[in-house]
Amino acid sequence: MALGKSIKMYLTIFVATTCMYMILYQYHISRQPMPQPEIIKPPLYIITPTYRRPEQLAELTRLGYTLKHVANLLWLVIEDANRTSEMVIQTLNRIGVPYEYFLAPMPEEYKSKKAKPRGVSNRNRGLSWLRENATEGVFYFADDDNTYDISIFEQMRYTKKVSMWPVGLVTKYGVSSPIVKNGKIVGFYDGWLGGRKYPVDMAGFAVSVRFLHERPKAKMPFKAGYEEDGFLKSLAPFENGEIELLANNCTEILTWHTQTKKNNAAEKLNMTKYGDTNLVFIDRALVRP
Repeated sequence: MALGKSIKMYLTIFVATTCMYMILYQYHISRQPMPQPEIIKPPLYIITPTYRRPEQLAELTRLGYTLKHVANLLWLVIEDANRTSEMVIQTLNRIGVPYEYFLAPMPEEYKSKKAKPRGVSNRNRGLSWLRENATEGVFYFADDDNTYDISIFEQMRYTKKVSMWPVGLVTKYGVSSPIVKNGKIVGFYDGWLGGRKYPVDMAGFAVSVRFLHERPKAKMPFKAGYEEDGFLKSLAPFENGEIELLANNCTEILTWHTQTKKNNAAEKLNMTKYGDTNLVFIDRALVRP
């Protein structure tokens, strides 16, 4: 009888303890915040013109690893060339940012000009892709020789029409920027106005994809020095008051026109001396005279 009472007592304690732990567990769970559904950010389309030169792979690598920190982004890399580059493809694959790679050579008629409209065919090819494949989001012309604070990508992502912000290291003024007074654009600060309506740098504005679709004729002109101005004017009608001012109301510099130092093309590798070394593999990435 004593043994039976002891077993019954231990079972009672066990059940009570278990119930108490279950109550405490349920209370703990109820205090935890409910998981929130993941918010999908509007897509960003980064259009980057590029061309074969000694600095090309280095600059694509630098920009690519910046873009890798940005969510929901597609990188449109468009090369001024007549055939694809295996080295560019390998570089893009190694970086791991979602990308599309196209060719858009400069038309022959512009190659002989002293002031060449570089990057225009590339950017217009990017615009064509957007018209065919994208309906929402924001696009941005990001040259591969610039430097970017990743916060500017998150800010531009919500552009409704056109957004603008300052760009550092541009012209003798050291910056190109909208002039803002009382929260409104009253002009533009740039070392070269050139009679332009929008004297801004290519790195200083972003545009809504939907807004682009509403302007089916919008494109960049083959006019050196007037590419940005011509493209923005092709988005008309829109007023300066509709331009969204980013970078803390255009008081911060979050993009810089750094322009990597130009390097000479590499000399030819002496295959007799180095033909059985690792230099043969490295040599494939170098640009020749």
